[in-house]
Parts: sequence; structure tokens; C-alpha cells
Amino acid sequence: MEHERHNFGENKWLTMFVVVIGTFMAILDTSIVNIAIPKMMQVFAVGTEEIQWVLTGYMLVMGVVIPVTGYLGDTYGYKRLYIAALFFFTLGSALCGFAWSNNSMIAARVVQAIGGGMMMPASMTIIFNTFPREERGMALGIWGISVMVAPAIGPTLSGYLVEYFNWRLIFTINIPIGLFGMVMAVLFLKESVRRPHANFDFPGFITSAVGFFALLLALSKGTDWGWSSTKILFLFWLSALSLTLFTYFELKSPEPLLDLSVLKNPTFSMSLIITMINTMGLFGGLFLFPIFFENLRGYPPMDTGLIMLPAALASGLVMPIAGRLFDRLGAKPVVLFGLTLAVLSSFGLARININTELWWLQTLLIIRAMGIGFSMMPVNTAGMNALPTYQVGRASAINNTLRQVSSSLGVAIITTITQQRVAFHGARMAEGLNQFSPLFQQTINFIKTGLEGIGVSPLASVKGAYGVIAMRLYQVAYAKAIADAVFVTALIMILGFFLTFFLKEERNIQPGEKEKLPVAEF
Repeated sequence: MEHERHNFGENKWLTMFVVVIGTFMAILDTSIVNIAIPKMMQVFAVGTEEIQWVLTGYMLVMGVVIPVTGYLGDTYGYKRLYIAALFFFTLGSALCGFAWSNNSMIAARVVQAIGGGMMMPASMTIIFNTFPREERGMALGIWGISVMVAPAIGPTLSGYLVEYFNWRLIFTINIPIGLFGMVMAVLFLKESVRRPHANFDFPGFITSAVGFFALLLALSKGTDWGWSSTKILFLFWLSALSLTLFTYFELKSPEPLLDLSVLKNPTFSMSLIITMINTMGLFGGLFLFPIFFENLRGYPPMDTGLIMLPAALASGLVMPIAGRLFDRLGAKPVVLFGLTLAVLSSFGLARININTELWWLQTLLIIRAMGIGFSMMPVNTAGMNALPTYQVGRASAINNTLRQVSSSLGVAIITTITQQRVAFHGARMAEGLNQFSPLFQQTINFIKTGLEGIGVSPLASVKGAYGVIAMRLYQVAYAKAIADAVFVTALIMILGFFLTFFLKEERNIQPGEKEKLPVAEF
């Protein structure tokens, strides 16, 4: 037995730079691909059903890989794990850039997702092993800039590359960055203490892989296939069975894949619950706003990215501030302040309509993003700080796994609510529409005259006029539905707000004090 070795003070900011490279690249890829989907459909001559597996497959493989990262990092070292993550991600990016068919693209995305799945847990663990406890809030806040800014830059960068250069560049641009990151990691990262395990937990890996794969697939396809369809119900049943067996194996195994004993720590467990709820509320609604700007307001994807960029930058800028405040005050006041901003701005966004002025929308989005920046990382840091350092790797794997699930669950819930409310508002407006009123007839004649003025035949212009009104009604209904869905996210975050009061924290170490190092067994 020996004391755990730390790298406190040894090139810690250079280490931060190295792990930010990989994290930024991996998270950027989650949003950069979406804009290129129509172009890939054209090049590969496939439809929506086939091309969506380019996105879904990436998410599913990440869900399978993340739980095993704790074992891999503890056994082989987190420096090796991070370099392997960069290697697989860079290799996958190269294969994506040279893909010749939809199937080859899906296969390449699987390789890329292996690296992406290992990247986040490895990065978080390296930061915890590099920075002393009194600096971890600031460190994770700086690292979190990449987490928040990368998804916002993705659509703008992708739109620019697709429009002015070549869509394959959204993948091949990762190659030089990935190679640079690997060289930097080899030269400057310090290896963590390895704890070789006697046997790999195959039963735990198989049941977790099947369970999380089935669960994430059900959540991503529930809206398309129908929540009560046979396929979705079977996936939920398979997931429940597999994850139940997984829990049994992990509790019985002397060398579990995921060390569930960390859940006995009340601070870590409460931080997980709060993180999952906040992830559902904060990130579950983020995908709604690009839909609002592109489909309802008519902005192209690149402009939509620019509209949402200030909010992402605001979130990234406040994260180091939140981290510094956490180091001084603890998580609770910082998180409560952040959730207050997020809830109030979400209630404001719940009152938007299709004609809401752009400056007001951006203001609310910036305030909401600042709330995200203040609330997310301090909760995670408080939970991880409550554990001995030798458990951080396994805890990081659990944290990222549940965050992946809660993000997918949040998107599924908000998508379902949005679709239901579109139908509700559309039906109500249709019921209140009097086709024989003078105002309605004047509107029809106005549109009909305009269409005839550009050469449309009288008969077609009548149909076109009704089509224009139907489209406008749909847009108004969709805007109302988005507002309703954002209101639900505010309610979810209120639950997270009250749970934060139950978060217990140890006293933060003050400058000059030394952290008590846990003992690691080998």
C-alpha cells in the first residue's frame, strides 16, 4: 500500500490546455454534423431513416463506452486512456472524411464515438488528479468553457464549411488537431497511478452495454416509432432487465465495472440527482431554439448559430467565475443563484410568440445560459470532491453515463410535449377560425391577388391562399408549443432548485491547507 500520488502544481495549466483540446473537439462534433446531414443525404443517395443513424449510432456507442472508462483508466492509466480516446476520435474523423457510403459513414462514426465516449470521463478525472481541491472549482469552470461554447460554434462553423468549402472538412479538420493533441498529451500529461485488476467484469460490461444501448435507443426513437409501439416497449423491457442484472452483478463482483459503492456517499448521490434533473431541464430544451429560429423565423442554420453564439459565450465566460465562487463559498449558493437565473429566464421564454423581437429573445437566452454556467459544474465538483481521489475515475464514469441518459430523457420528454401541444394549439385555432367572416375572406383575397400577380392561375391561387393560412396557423401553433415546453423545463429546474438545499458539503480547503490524501490499494 502507498499513498496516492498527485501532480499538484506540475504543469497543471498545460495539462488543462491538453485536455481542453480533446474535450472541445469531441463536443464540437456533437453539433457540427447536423448541418451537413442534408448534403450527406444527397451525396449518399439515402433518405431520412437511413441517415439518422449517423447521429443515433454515435450517441448509442458513447452510452456503451462511457461506463467502462473508469475500469480502463484505473487499470491502464488515465494518460493512456486519454491518448487512446484522441487516437480513436482522430481515426474515426479521418474515416468519416473519406466515407464513400452511408454504411461506411455509420461505421466510421462508431469508431469516432469510441474516442468521444472515453474523452469526457478521462478529461474530468485528469483534472481532478492534477488540481488540488481548493482549485478544482476554477479548473472545472475553465474546462467547462469548452463544454458550453463548442456546441454553439458547431452549427456556424459547419454551415460555413458546407456552404463555402466541402462538407467533408467538418470531419477532416479534426485530424491535425487530434494529432497535435496526442503529441501534447504524450509530452506533458503525467500518468496516474495504475491499479491493475485481476479480471475484467464481463457480465457487468455485457449487461450495461445492452441496458444502456436499449434505453438510449428507446429514448431517441420513441417519438418516431410511438411510445406504445411494440419495439419501444420491448426496448424498455430489455433495458430494465439488463440494468437490473447489471446492478446485481456489480454488487456481487469483487472487481465491478462501475463501483456502485460511491453511491453510498450522500453528497455524491445528491449531486447526481440534482445534475440529472438540471440536465433534463437545462439541456432538454436547448434543441428547441434552433427549431424556432430556423423553421419558424426562417433564419438559415449559419445565422441561427450566430444568433445563439452570445448565449454560449456568456455561459462559458461565467463558468470560471462560478468555479472561483465555488472554491470560496461552496456549491449551494452558486447553484441556487444559477438556477434562479435559469428558471426566471425560462419563464420569460415561455411567453414568447412567433413575433417576439430578436433582441429580447437573445437577452433571455443569455440569462438562461448564464444560469447554466453557474449551476452545472459546481454541483458536479461538490459531488466528486466528497469522494477519495482513488474513486474519482469510477465516479466520473457514473456521472457521465447518467448525464448521457438524462440528456436523452430530457430531449425525449420535451419533444413529446412539443408535438402534443402543437396538435392541441392547432386544433384550438382551427376551431376558432370562421371561414365565412369578412376578415378571413379579405385575407384570402389579399393572398390570392398576390399569387395571381406573380403568374399563378386563379384556381391554384385559391388553394395557395388556404395553404399559406394553414402554414401560418401551424407556425403559430408550433411557437406556442415551444413556449409550453420551455415552461415545463422551468418546472423541472424548480425541482432541482429545492433539492439543492439538501446538498451537504464538506468545508472547502483554504489556501495553505493540504488535502488529506486517501490510501490506494494495489
